[in-house]
Amino acid sequence: MHQWARRLLETLVNEITSSTLRETRLADANESHVVRKVAWRIMPLVMVCYLFAFFDRINISFAKFALQSDLGLSNTAYGLGAGLFVVGYVLFEVPSNLMLYKVGARRWIARIMISWGIATALMALVHNEWQFYTLRFLIGAMEAGFAPGVLFYLTLWFPVDYRGRITSLLFLASAFAGIVGAPVAGLVLSGMEGVLSMRGWHWLFLVGGLPCVGLGYLVLNMLKDRVEDAAWLTCSEQALLSQRIAEQNKDICGHSLLEALKTPGFLTLGLIYFLIQVSSYGLNFWAPQLIRSSGIVNPTTIGFLTAVPYLCGAATMVLVGRLSDASGHRSRFVVALMFLAAIGFFAAGIFDKHVSFLIAALAIMGAGTIASIPAFWALPPKLVTGVGAAGGIALINTLGQLGGIVSPVMVGRIKDVTGSTTPALYVIGCLSLLCAAILMYGLPARLRVKEGQRL
Repeated sequence: MHQWARRLLETLVNEITSSTLRETRLADANESHVVRKVAWRIMPLVMVCYLFAFFDRINISFAKFALQSDLGLSNTAYGLGAGLFVVGYVLFEVPSNLMLYKVGARRWIARIMISWGIATALMALVHNEWQFYTLRFLIGAMEAGFAPGVLFYLTLWFPVDYRGRITSLLFLASAFAGIVGAPVAGLVLSGMEGVLSMRGWHWLFLVGGLPCVGLGYLVLNMLKDRVEDAAWLTCSEQALLSQRIAEQNKDICGHSLLEALKTPGFLTLGLIYFLIQVSSYGLNFWAPQLIRSSGIVNPTTIGFLTAVPYLCGAATMVLVGRLSDASGHRSRFVVALMFLAAIGFFAAGIFDKHVSFLIAALAIMGAGTIASIPAFWALPPKLVTGVGAAGGIALINTLGQLGGIVSPVMVGRIKDVTGSTTPALYVIGCLSLLCAAILMYGLPARLRVKEGQRL
């Protein structure tokens, strides 16, 4: 009797367990299907918008030579103008994202795109140094809040288990801005020179700005603010996605901006992102200059060679996005990528006059620097949610963007004083190593432990 009861109990337990496993697998399959459906609906438009946002940041580096010649700018003045973009961005970043949370991401992102597109196109009218400074500041102010706004928007639509891949997919657009935008910039500078009595760099800013106005209109009409507003999801799909995201956010403490500031590790993330952006802007603003200094003078060739680090960055970020989602060890991947970036900067300084080795160094630099950004952005949502995520992500991005002020001005000043960018490359390499060290030893355990996720 005892054995019979025991066998019956085992049978019931096995049946319940297998039933639970089947239900879990079914739930996972349904969730993957819904996430894939959302990704195909949202991500293409968001990625195109982000591509133009990133191109808006690097087009100034391709216009540099002609812009300096026409306006009589020194390297320091160019670096200051490039940095003023970030000053405007930083000053309006947090207010912009708090407004985004208040009025809805769709409306505010559309506003950002339309206003910065117009401001970028107006760069074609610049005739002196002060106009250059003013418009660069204005472009930054108009674009403020876009990147963290999009990142916050994605947290409303995607469960945490998928955010590594989704964030990598988003930042893949920034890599494509370099892969596609760099050659296009070179072709525009050489092919459009003199068309309608305008300089090639005038056309470069028009090509980068005017499409953003149309994209802003598409955002306003195609995106939705909440999962519950998505008529293209069934009621059961909406419920599944909303419940999953709500469950994952319930234990996150930073629900307001003040609470986010008090959260251990929050400001450390801002410092880490600052150091990452010092590396990023060092690559974005000065890669064409490094290639030109190595002996390449044709704008089209420079454009194609500048695409190499972005191509390597694109491949690396896709790989890292999948691996970080699979392992759950987010911070370890950022550490490895910053070490890789440091190697690239040191190598670029050593081989600055050897074209082949320099391009290889830029490829390593791009793989580390570009891929580290989406890998990093999987960390903040583990600390903050709600308005804390909207304002908090913006604040981290603001602190990071200060690197966009420091990096171009520092490199430009060092080049003016020493006649070479090599010392600046070594400095950025050391800062990349410092970033890796902080990631390894300066973060709270919550950001360093493996995520308890289902694959």
